[in-house]
Amino acid sequence: MTSAIDPCSFSSFSKCVTKHLNLTFHVDFDSHVLKAKVALTVEVLVDHFKSLTLDTKDLKVSKVTANGQAAKFTLGPKHSFMGTPLEITLPFDLSRGQHVIVEVTYETAPNASALQWLTPEQTAGKKHPYLFSQCQATHCRSMVPCQDTPAMKHTYYAQVSVPKELVAVMSAVRDGEEPDPQDSSRAIYRFRQPVPMPSYLIAIVVGALESREIGPRSRVWSEKEFVDKAAYEFSETETMLKTAEGLAGPYVWGQYDILVLPPSFPYGGMENPCLTYATPTLLAGDRSLSNVIAHEISHSWTGNLVTNKTWEHFWLNEGHTVYLERMIGRSMESEQFRQFKAMGGWKELQESVNTFGANNPLTNLVPNLNEVDLDEAFSSVPYEKGFALLYHLEELMGGPEVFMGFVKSYIQLFSYSSITTEEWKHYLFTYFKNKVDILNKVDWNAWMHTPGMPPVKPQYDSTMADACIALCKRWVKTKEGDLGNFSEWDVKTLSTHQLIEFLSLLLQQEPLPLSHVKRMQEVYQLNSFNNAEIRFRWLRLCVKSKWEDAVPMALKMATEQGRMKFTRPLFKEVYNFDKYHEEAVRVFIAHRAAMHPVTANLVAKDLKVDNDKST
Repeated sequence: MTSAIDPCSFSSFSKCVTKHLNLTFHVDFDSHVLKAKVALTVEVLVDHFKSLTLDTKDLKVSKVTANGQAAKFTLGPKHSFMGTPLEITLPFDLSRGQHVIVEVTYETAPNASALQWLTPEQTAGKKHPYLFSQCQATHCRSMVPCQDTPAMKHTYYAQVSVPKELVAVMSAVRDGEEPDPQDSSRAIYRFRQPVPMPSYLIAIVVGALESREIGPRSRVWSEKEFVDKAAYEFSETETMLKTAEGLAGPYVWGQYDILVLPPSFPYGGMENPCLTYATPTLLAGDRSLSNVIAHEISHSWTGNLVTNKTWEHFWLNEGHTVYLERMIGRSMESEQFRQFKAMGGWKELQESVNTFGANNPLTNLVPNLNEVDLDEAFSSVPYEKGFALLYHLEELMGGPEVFMGFVKSYIQLFSYSSITTEEWKHYLFTYFKNKVDILNKVDWNAWMHTPGMPPVKPQYDSTMADACIALCKRWVKTKEGDLGNFSEWDVKTLSTHQLIEFLSLLLQQEPLPLSHVKRMQEVYQLNSFNNAEIRFRWLRLCVKSKWEDAVPMALKMATEQGRMKFTRPLFKEVYNFDKYHEEAVRVFIAHRAAMHPVTANLVAKDLKVDNDKST
């Protein structure tokens, strides 16, 4: 049995476990706070139980009760990124197996790291304010006092009071709305989440939202300016859901809605149950980026249903989700497409390893996260190193059908629970009991506990990549006098995915001469592409080649949207162009207030700007 400790949480889950949360939120746009109450139903695991610790971060706690009786509480010392332990002493003793309802009345801070409050000017509609939460990995504690660890899974019920011209949605099933009896200018929205889930999946969004039905169990939500475009873009959602069910088993969450967030959302997507978040950078008009939705759909099984017990085992969530996402791609496109995406993933892994350094322990598949700020540890390592291990095992065990059988069985066995790498590995050996001799030859220590690239490089089918590789080589080898040999026809037969791959390959080379990138723009017209993945790589390529015209475009893209995957490298690229070093810093400081707090803190570190968290 693994010890019931999470290095990223103050709450020990060896003494008690949270079974249910009852949340009451009053959303105050004037003061940028949630005035809130949470009642935690807690099950006791030991005798003579009289105190418990909850995770909090910048919360103003005014009152605590236990079964309706006043309970003493103290806030411990503040940790630089983990927040503050809330120590609660019960007015009575409890025995193992008993339950207690602990109710905390509190208010969030205006700068709560889980919440981003947008002014009307920062929205598409420009008329109403907007609020969204992002709790992964350890930010829920800045919104709700809780056992903020993925080891803990609970159901929740919520009621949310908002100005009546706005709409609230949560990572739960909608359970009705009514006028707020306390205030006629407000409305109350109710939500229930009957499937146990970890705290990092609690999500709330309040704004001038509209929705459109896109399938029998799916709606798309966004501001009205984006809603029809989003409905078109995500119209294949039901097909993907059915494909995923065919691979992984029934979808247990009831509703699968997608919410397109304002541009400052820092990630591509977030797998909140019943309400996947999506970045507006996906609205490229060519449906080429549906793999983000395939990824978030896959999390409904791997991550949300079977969850990593602590963040050291994050690869269990992400490696399996990438594996499942690519199996959906295989079913909907082809095996060659899956291989092509896997090759691209290997390059992303290489880039992460280069960024961190090949000896950095954060490039371990199972890192030690003691005193590590998870926002700074975030990278493609758990995703792509995890996928590479699963793909390697697939090859050893007998191919995709055989290995997918294991993945489906693993999901069934561990559904509704949180597990460790050891438990996963033990089940792998149990499931493939006739092939233990092969599994014993895998260098588990090199895969799990050694930094850098994996010990085995898979040999992916390069059919779809060959055209990209050939075109990349032509550009790298061509002399200035021969640039006339390139024409628009070079890229006419390439898919969006292949064009992204071609640019990725060029980024791995030494910077191209300025004459080359200028000619590339002339023949391929890359400045006119709206696809964010293409635009991001193209602008990085131009700035690397010291093309000054690209600098304002790169900074514009870095600030018009806040997806960290794009924003951080674009800022870094301009910052590394000596002539524009100060311009990068100036533009960042000018836009910092409009950025998501996590993005702002990380870009500040990248650009070596004084990082006062209060700004």
